[in-house]
Amino acid sequence: MSKPFRRLVTGHDDSGRAIIQSDGPPTRVKALSIKGSTFYEIWNTREAPVRIDRKSGEPHEDGIILAPPESGTRIRVVDFPPETDEIDKLDVATIRKYFAEVGATEASTNESGSARHAHMHRTETIDYGIVLEGEITLIVDEGESVVRTGDIVIQRGTNHAWANRSGKNCRIAFVLIDGKFVDGLG
Repeated sequence: MSKPFRRLVTGHDDSGRAIIQSDGPPTRVKALSIKGSTFYEIWNTREAPVRIDRKSGEPHEDGIILAPPESGTRIRVVDFPPETDEIDKLDVATIRKYFAEVGATEASTNESGSARHAHMHRTETIDYGIVLEGEITLIVDEGESVVRTGDIVIQRGTNHAWANRSGKNCRIAFVLIDGKFVDGLG
């Protein structure tokens, strides 16, 4: 897998001077049992504009939740290991379990098991995906594209899946922003 990384959080002391509030590895990490991806939850916000105060920390959450909080944001890093042929053999119940692990059973769009990829899903969000290492294939309803280190994907509430066909780990940083479907897209 990829090398560890640090999460540094800044804040303010009682005099209003900038300080490093914390410096260490992400505190919430979950290796998913079905696909083998590892989610590193970095931070979330619960409102916009975000209140910037002296010493509060990240709002508490239990577990891993795919989408950001309502009116909020989320940043996470995901390690996608290479896929095996087993991905093509997953049944709908197993796929639902995968999405349940990230609190998003309703995000799966593979209801019949016949989607372009077992993990096709859609969230009501704008996501910025920045490939930090490796390569992965972005699959959408009509097409796909290989994205590599340094590439940035702007995911606009579209149905999609990530397929790591490279044989090596792929690490992506995601910034998720709560959104709202309009124009009949919901």
